[in-house]
Amino acid sequence: MSSASLKTDVTIVGAGFTGLSAALEFKRAGIDFVILEARDRVGGRVEAVRNGLGELIDSGGQFFCVDMPELMALAKAHGKEFVETYIEGEFVTHPSMTPVRAERTYHVSMAIRERMNKIDPDDPAIAAMTVADWLERQQDEADAKAAFRSLVEGLWCLAADKVPLWYLIDNDRRITNEVFELQYFLRDTMQSLAEDIAAELGDRLRLGEAATRIERGPQGVRVTTASGTIEAREVLIALPPATAAKLDFAPALPSDLAKALSVWESGAVIKILVRYARPFWREHGLSGMVMWRDMPGLFACDASKDAEHAALIVFIGGPLALRWRELGDTAFQAEVTAKLVDALGAEAGDVIDFSPRDWAHDRWSGGAYSDLIVDVTARDAERTILAGAPHLHFAASEVSPSFPGYVEGAIVAGRIAAAKIQSAIATRASGS
Repeated sequence: MSSASLKTDVTIVGAGFTGLSAALEFKRAGIDFVILEARDRVGGRVEAVRNGLGELIDSGGQFFCVDMPELMALAKAHGKEFVETYIEGEFVTHPSMTPVRAERTYHVSMAIRERMNKIDPDDPAIAAMTVADWLERQQDEADAKAAFRSLVEGLWCLAADKVPLWYLIDNDRRITNEVFELQYFLRDTMQSLAEDIAAELGDRLRLGEAATRIERGPQGVRVTTASGTIEAREVLIALPPATAAKLDFAPALPSDLAKALSVWESGAVIKILVRYARPFWREHGLSGMVMWRDMPGLFACDASKDAEHAALIVFIGGPLALRWRELGDTAFQAEVTAKLVDALGAEAGDVIDFSPRDWAHDRWSGGAYSDLIVDVTARDAERTILAGAPHLHFAASEVSPSFPGYVEGAIVAGRIAAAKIQSAIATRASGS
């Protein structure tokens, strides 16, 4: 159906979990809406593909835990089957350490993280400091500092010397799980949950329809796509900040809002599902989890759905992902496989399928799990983005009050934005 001359209450740009969650709220409230998605699928940074064996696998966001209540409840409501991530056995560090030293290194690196999070992000003494600057000043042993740096570059997917310390503290304080964040994944993929939500939206969802121009007027907003225009009272930009910054706004956004959107950079991550005939590591008393101390941002874990579907996931984050993505396909697979063999033994070379997904510079989402602020002076960027402009609202997992950068954060951000927009519509209706 053409969008030409369509009128609605709210136009949502982006059908990741933020946009989908907001759309569900509007539907429940009886507010008319249209949701536009540039891709030919919903989910954003959540994605499923077929591997070389014909199996449907998570190539994007996948894991969650019981401390993420909104996602847990949504998955249960849709009857999803949870697979518990296998964590029994020894955690491997490479180059290898004695178990005692490895445990000490882990605990000290966690202590560094706790120490960081006790710092007041508004402390003027850290105003211009990056995470790397601060880490260099710490007196901890080199192994623990390297493990902490690997954690930062693996989870946030940017070099530690790019990320403002105050920002990482504020961001990390909102990631409040006490249970292992890789506790569960969905047997049918996280993408299946996004598709279930999308199915509830009917023809209000438009796939393959990118917003090319957003024009604000005194009474509302006109969104232009390749198939026409949609006039709405309010618009919700449910995109990562760095992607939202690339949209064509008319008139131009207020300078403070444009600046707030411009200070973000997408992280880089490559995710690989490596399939084996059997989970051989378990036979050797290993959990399948590996952290490479000499390769910050490189991590592996067991992602077997069952013994017949043995798999490891390898995550490559930050600068390492940017370097390795320049390798050709054959050299890249050889490099990753060699690292697995070094850590887990010769059997790790018996790969039956190797399925990589390079998220760096993704056309529609920019990169990894999350965008990050990379300007140490941008203290008000999140508040400015959330304030938006008349008839123009922004939401993304990045600016969520809980679990920024996670699916949980996206759901929360979408619901908060929907409530705010409902309030704005009700206020204008009562005043008219």
